[in-house]
Amino acid sequence: MTDAATRARAHAKVILLGEHAVVHGGPAIALPVHGLTLTASVTSTERPLWIDSVLYRGPVAAAPTLLAAPITAITATLQRLGAPATGLTVRVDGEIPAERGLGSSAAVAAAIITAIAAHHAVSFDDDERFALVQAAERVAHGNPSGLDARAVVCEAPMWFQAGAARPLHCAFGGVFVIGDSGVHGRTREAVTAVGALKAAEPERVGAMLARIDQHAAAAAHDLARDQRRALGERMSAVHELLRELSVSSAELDALVAAAREAGALGAKLTGGGRGGCVLALADDEPAAARIAAALRAAGAERTWLLHPADITSAKDASA
Repeated sequence: MTDAATRARAHAKVILLGEHAVVHGGPAIALPVHGLTLTASVTSTERPLWIDSVLYRGPVAAAPTLLAAPITAITATLQRLGAPATGLTVRVDGEIPAERGLGSSAAVAAAIITAIAAHHAVSFDDDERFALVQAAERVAHGNPSGLDARAVVCEAPMWFQAGAARPLHCAFGGVFVIGDSGVHGRTREAVTAVGALKAAEPERVGAMLARIDQHAAAAAHDLARDQRRALGERMSAVHELLRELSVSSAELDALVAAAREAGALGAKLTGGGRGGCVLALADDEPAAARIAAALRAAGAERTWLLHPADITSAKDASA
C-alpha cells in the first residue's frame, strides 16, 4: 500500500440508441464523452474510513443515504481486497453532472474502485471491475443493464448487449450536440415503468422494444459508413418510441423539437429519461453551433459538442 494519494479517472457517456430496450436484452450503442471526467483520489489516514465529496464530507459510517452507491463501491472493493475498512480517505472530484443520463454514478464507482485497488497495488481486470461497479449501480438504479459500468471506462464507441461489450468501428464525420435539460433524470422510476408497461401489454411493448433493437443494429452500420441522415432519422424515430414508453418528459420533448427546428438531422433523449439530457445530430460544425444555441434558447442549462469520428474529446459549447 502507498502512503501517497492514488488517483483514477472515469468519463461520461451518452447512449446513442438502445436505452431501455437494453434492459430487456436488446443491444445498445454508447459513445464515450472524454471531455467530462471524474477523478477519485485515495489517501492513507489515521482516522476511520472517510469520504470527501461536494455532497458530504465525513466518516463513511455516517454518510447520508444519497451516497449509498459510492459507499457501496468503497466497501465492496475493500471487502474484495480483504483490506480493513478504515484508515483511508476517498475524495471525489469531477464535472459530470449527476442524474442526467451521462453515467455519473457508474463513473464515480469506477474511479473509486480503480483508485482503491491501485492504492493497494492491485489492478482489477475488466470483469472484476465491472462486477464491483454493478454492485454500486444496483444500489443507485435497481436493475441496471450494465451498459454504464462498461461505457464509462471504454475508450471508443461501444456495442453492448447482455452484459458484454465490444468496440465499434466509427468513420463518422458529423457532430453530436448534448443538451442538459437541467432536470434530474429518474432512471430507476423509468426502468420500473417500462417493465410494468411490458407486463401489462407484452405484445405492443415487445414490438416497440424490437423496433428500438432494429434501429440500434442498423446504427452500427451508419456509424461505420458515415450515413448521417439515416442515423438522424433513426434517432428521431427512437425518441418517438421512447415517448410512447413513457420515459420522455415535456422538457426533453421541447429540446428535441428545438434541435430539429434548428436543423438537426435527428434528436432524442439519451439515458434513463424523465429528465436528463438530449442528444442531437448535426451535419457539421456550424450546424452544431446553431443547434447548441437553439437548445440553450429552449431552456438547456448547458450544451457540449461531441465529435464521434474518433471520440477522443468533447468540448464545452456553453459560451
